[in-house]
Amino acid sequence: MAEEIIEAVVGQTSEFENISELIASSEALQIAFTILIIGIIGISLVYRVFSKWVSSQKFTYVKPHFSRFVRVGVLPFFAIILITSMNVYIQSFDLFDNPIISDSQDVLTDTQESFTTQIDRKNLSSAETFAKILNTINILVIGYSIAHLIPIMISKHEKSNLEKEDYESWKEMRGFLDDKDDLFHRCFKWVPPKNTPEDISDEDFLNNLKTEEGKKFLEEFRTTKGLPIGSYEQLVKNPFEVWKQSERGKYIDYFEKCISGNNQSGKKLRLGQDEEEIYPIDTWREEKRLESYEPIIAGGRPPGYATRKRKNLPKTISQILPLGIFVAVIIGVVNWWGFDLFVLATATGGLAIGVGLALQETMQNYFAYILIRKDKIFAEGERIKLDTGYNGYVHKITPRVTYIRDALNESFAVIPTRQLVNAQIINYSKEIKMVPAIVQVGVSYLNDPKQVSAILVKVGKRVMNESVDNKGRHLVTQLRCPYLEENKPSCGCDKDIHVDINQPVVRFNNFNDSSLDFSLWLYVRDYGSQFKAKTEMRIIMYEEFKKYDIRIPWPIRTVYQGDEKREQEEIDKLTEQRDDVVDEYGIGDIGRGSGEE
Repeated sequence: MAEEIIEAVVGQTSEFENISELIASSEALQIAFTILIIGIIGISLVYRVFSKWVSSQKFTYVKPHFSRFVRVGVLPFFAIILITSMNVYIQSFDLFDNPIISDSQDVLTDTQESFTTQIDRKNLSSAETFAKILNTINILVIGYSIAHLIPIMISKHEKSNLEKEDYESWKEMRGFLDDKDDLFHRCFKWVPPKNTPEDISDEDFLNNLKTEEGKKFLEEFRTTKGLPIGSYEQLVKNPFEVWKQSERGKYIDYFEKCISGNNQSGKKLRLGQDEEEIYPIDTWREEKRLESYEPIIAGGRPPGYATRKRKNLPKTISQILPLGIFVAVIIGVVNWWGFDLFVLATATGGLAIGVGLALQETMQNYFAYILIRKDKIFAEGERIKLDTGYNGYVHKITPRVTYIRDALNESFAVIPTRQLVNAQIINYSKEIKMVPAIVQVGVSYLNDPKQVSAILVKVGKRVMNESVDNKGRHLVTQLRCPYLEENKPSCGCDKDIHVDINQPVVRFNNFNDSSLDFSLWLYVRDYGSQFKAKTEMRIIMYEEFKKYDIRIPWPIRTVYQGDEKREQEEIDKLTEQRDDVVDEYGIGDIGRGSGEE
């Protein structure tokens, strides 16, 4: 059976054998074929030079999709020139006056016909055969171009959607830091509400409406539910276009600084380098997006930074699509030449089964990779914890293995991707990113628990206001950003809150051997923020305890010999001050009912 299949396949290849014999039989055809090969080599050289020239031009950076479209679209243009030139050459010199006819036609045996169908081969002259070769090259080049043009259009559509998302973020943030001349308020005018909003008195509301400073305060105001007040009236016909032109103007300014040498690197950055020194506009936008829309500093990153940053990212469908389209074109061309695809599929079926068994685990990893991507179980950059106890950031997901980086950068866990589909995974970064930062503390039995609770509430309030990262963003998630009280834009700590939170939370946990045990809870914006927040909670807690003489007992047994009365008298000296803290900050939800944790 296998021998018969092989014979059928060999019988199908006679078309290509006839071509080689045809070329060898005619000196004129050999000349024409040589010219064709030289033409293909010439196209390759010209295309390479053209691509390098295009990549070093300004419009490649300002309009990257148009640049890629031009570079791909020029290929079929060159191919058409080649085919046209060859046809003119053939007709001008009458190279194929005496056609060479294929007199015989291979007929498959009855056994072979059980695996394939009879092929109707036409008797082609030399000119027709050579024309078929030219058309094949033309089809392959055009197919290759289409295979790459379609992903460019898909990418352009995706980038346009991302640009619209950036615009919505700009509206939500009421402008970016690098906007000029208060662009947002040139496009939109804030309209105050008709009625007094909640969380503000009628008198304060009316007084604020009388001054520009007061209106600015109201515009930045957020209710306890995190909602803004008032609305916006559009001042220009198309604010999206105005914003888009502004962003492109910023990029042009960035680009000019790069090529002029007026940048952080202190030198003129070059275009078209393998290690990219200047961001194209799409990469520039993406970097801004990743950096919370902060300005991009010209020359602020080493050459090749963006390329290396994206080097190990998995390929998207639009990147794989060209290969699939081109393979389909090749299959169509092979069938056009008379090769029976059914015979080919039958002949390679056994090989495919063998390869499939050998690559069984590889395929399991690949389909697990697809499921993880499709169901969005986790993604690069998210913090997860595995059922093995390993806790870290997802560094890279590939169709074979997944890399998880330890939070302290001390190690990498390399795990087969298929194992993660059935594993129990805790995702700290999925949708609800709030993570509790909890500090436990024990105080002396001589202190009043209510006073201690009030002071801990004060500590929590201070941390909510004072604990920030190196960019000035609050670590604690809260319903209203403290910056809004100062008529400053929100840092983002009051965004993306999907659950009701009431903090700080104070808990009286236990009567310990030598202390009253309390805990202070705050919710920070992500897993990594809890460590800095807890450090600052302890520092502020120490300051407030020292200020109000809240004592933390030594972890030893103390035998009192008449000193307890004296110590109580010392503590009672600041009772009034501690009661003032109770009046000002309350005691949290202690004594208000047992609600759920």
